[in-house]
Amino acid sequence: GGDLPLSSIYRSLSVLEDAGVLSPHHGTRGLTRYELAEWLRGHHHHLVCVGCGAVEDVSVTDRHEAQVHQIVEEISAAASFVPIGHALEIEGRCVQCQ
Repeated sequence: GGDLPLSSIYRSLSVLEDAGVLSPHHGTRGLTRYELAEWLRGHHHHLVCVGCGAVEDVSVTDRHEAQVHQIVEEISAAASFVPIGHALEIEGRCVQCQ
């Protein structure tokens, strides 16, 4: 007992995303991860291990966040693009995979 159809899980993820409760993060390997929306969890970035797939949430100092924001603004302006936010994922290898 207790088996839940995969279609029900996908439908629930879609409903929670549409409601603004979950945010999808599309990885470079074609996988999508979901986490609580920024308004619920707070702004943060990710360290993603390309070896094992582990994801670590990281917060940065206000000074570094301002620098990231400035870079986002400059890149966007050069492309006549209006940014509404950003998400930074740094790929590398965790301690266990080094």
